[in-house]
Amino acid sequence: MGFILDGLETESYDRSYADRDLARRIGEFFKPYLGRMILTALALLCMSIVGALSPILIAKVIDWVSATPTWGILLGATLGVSALGAMNWLFNYGHERLITIIVGHVVYDVRHRVFEHTLFQDLSFFDTQATGKLVSRIVSDTQDFSNVVTLTAEFFSQFFMIVLLTGFLYYVHPTLTVILIAMAPIAAAIALSFRKIARKVTLEAKQANAQINGQIQESVSGIMVAKAFRKEQALFDTFQKNNQLSYRVGWRRGIVLNTIFPIMGITSGSANGLVAYVAALAVFGGKLSVGDWYLFMQAVGFFWWPLLNIASFWSQLQDGFSAAERVFALIDHPKRVQQRGSILLPRIRGKIEFKDVVFSYNEKERVLDGFSLRIEPGEIVAVVGHTGAGKSSLAKLVARFYEFQGGEIRIDDQDIRMLELDSYRKQIGYVTQDPFLFRGTVRENIRYGFPDASDSDVLRAALHLSRGEWLEDLSEGLDTEVGEQGSRVSFGQRQLIALARILLKNPRIFILDEATASVDPFTEARIQEGLTAVMEGRTAIVIAHRLSTVRNAHRIIVLDHGSIVEEGPHEELLSRGGEYASLYNTYFRHQSAEYVEGTGSMFNK
Repeated sequence: MGFILDGLETESYDRSYADRDLARRIGEFFKPYLGRMILTALALLCMSIVGALSPILIAKVIDWVSATPTWGILLGATLGVSALGAMNWLFNYGHERLITIIVGHVVYDVRHRVFEHTLFQDLSFFDTQATGKLVSRIVSDTQDFSNVVTLTAEFFSQFFMIVLLTGFLYYVHPTLTVILIAMAPIAAAIALSFRKIARKVTLEAKQANAQINGQIQESVSGIMVAKAFRKEQALFDTFQKNNQLSYRVGWRRGIVLNTIFPIMGITSGSANGLVAYVAALAVFGGKLSVGDWYLFMQAVGFFWWPLLNIASFWSQLQDGFSAAERVFALIDHPKRVQQRGSILLPRIRGKIEFKDVVFSYNEKERVLDGFSLRIEPGEIVAVVGHTGAGKSSLAKLVARFYEFQGGEIRIDDQDIRMLELDSYRKQIGYVTQDPFLFRGTVRENIRYGFPDASDSDVLRAALHLSRGEWLEDLSEGLDTEVGEQGSRVSFGQRQLIALARILLKNPRIFILDEATASVDPFTEARIQEGLTAVMEGRTAIVIAHRLSTVRNAHRIIVLDHGSIVEEGPHEELLSRGGEYASLYNTYFRHQSAEYVEGTGSMFNK
C-alpha cells in the first residue's frame, strides 16, 4: 500500500510517544476534574448493575411463570423491568451530562495550552509551518484528543457489566461460564493485534487532513494572485491531488478499523453455537432450568457486545492517541530564542551594538559571520544592499525574533539575551514590508499595540502623520473597516496605519523594513512625512528602498553577503564611486527622476 501514502507530509517537529507516556500526559489534563470523573464512574457502575439485573430478573420470572403462572408475577415483572429501565435512563443521563462537562473543559484546556505555546514560538517556526496544518492540530486534533475520556468511560461501563454478569453466571452454571470466559482471551488477542496498525493509519489520516486544510487555506489567502495569473485550475488540480490522497488514506483507515468487527463476529458466532449446544444438553439432563438457559443465551449477547466494544476500544483509542501525539509534538517543540536572564531595563536610550555576530536560518547557509556594527542613540541608519545581503536579518535580530549562534548583540551595553523579553519588545517598534492589519476598524488597528489608549490618543497619533490629511480619504475616518488583512484600504493607507500604531506605542527603537511596492508620488510624500515623524528622536534601523529615506539617514550601511562593504552619508558614498554608487545608479537614480517628475521638487536636491 505504499502508493497510498505518496505525497503525505509530516512536520519537522513530529515525534513518537509510547502509549504509557501518552496515557500519563492525557491523565494530567483530566486530573483537575477527578471529582467529576469519580461521579461518572459511579454512574457507570450503577448503569452496569441495572443492566445486569434486567436479564437476571427476566430469567427468574420465566422460571416462576413456568412453575406457577399468575397475573401478579407478570405485573410485578413488568413493573420491575420498567423501574430498571427508568433507573438506567437516569444513570445514563447523569453519566452523559458529566462526560460532556469534562470533555468540554478538557478541550478548552488543551486548546488553551497548545495555542498559547504556538503563539509564543519563534518566527523561525512559522517560517516553515503551513497555517492550515497548525489550525488542524489546534482545532481538530484537540477535539479527537478529548474523545479518549468518552471511550474510556464506555470501556469501564462495559467492563463492569461483564464482571457482574460473569459472577452471577458462574454461580448458576460454572461449566458454561468457563466456556464463555475462555473466548475472552481470543477477543483480546484479536483486538491487540490491530493496535499498532490502527495507530499508524489514524495518524496518517490526520496528517492527510492537515495537508488538505493547509492547501485550502493557502489557496484562499492567495486567490488574488491566482486569479491574476489565471491559476484557479492549477489550485484546483492541487486540491484534487490532496483530496485523492485524503480519500486513499481514509479508505485504508476504514478498512483497518472495520476489519476487526467481522473477525470478532466470526469468533462470537462460534461461541454462541458452542454455548447454545452445551446449555441445551444441560437442560435435557435436568441440570439447568429453562429460565437459566434463557439467561445464558441472553448473556452471550450481553457478554459479546461489550466484549466487541472493548476489543474495538483499542483500535478507536489509537485515534485519540494519534491526536494526542500530534498535539503533544506541537506543545513539546522547543523555542530557539532562549533568554538567559530577565533584566528589566528602564526607558532605554537606544544604543545598539553588534559584536562578531554569527547567524544562520538553517545549517546550510550562514547569513552573518562575525558581523559588527554600532548604532548610537537617536541615530537613523539606512541599510541597503542586494537581495539576500542580510538586511532584514539585522532588523529581526534586534527585535529578538531569531536566535543568533555566536557573538553578542547589546542594547544600552546590556546583552540582549539577558533582557526580559516582554519589557524589551514594548520599547521596539517594527513595521514590516507589508504591514498586517487585523479585521476591525482603523482606530482598533492603531490601538493594537496600546489597547488602553484613549480615542483622543489614537486621533492625536493619526493627526501627527501628514497633518491627518490621509484620514479624509477613508470613508468613515478612524471608524473605517479595514477588512480581512487590510483588504479594504490601499497599501499606502496600511503603511500609514502601521506608522500611527508605532507613534501611539512610542518606542525608543524603530525598525522599518520598507516595502518595494509602488505607490503614487502623493502617497509616497505622505508616507515619507510619516516616517520623518516616527523617526524623530528615536534610534532607527531602516531597510531602505526609497531614495528619500536613504538621503535622510544619518548613516548608510551597504551590506554584501552579510558584511559591511561601505558606510557613511549619502553624498560621501556617492563620491567614492563604490558599491553604493552602483546601487544608486541602477536603482535609486531612476527612482529619483520619477519622483521629481511626479512631485515637482521633493527629491531634487
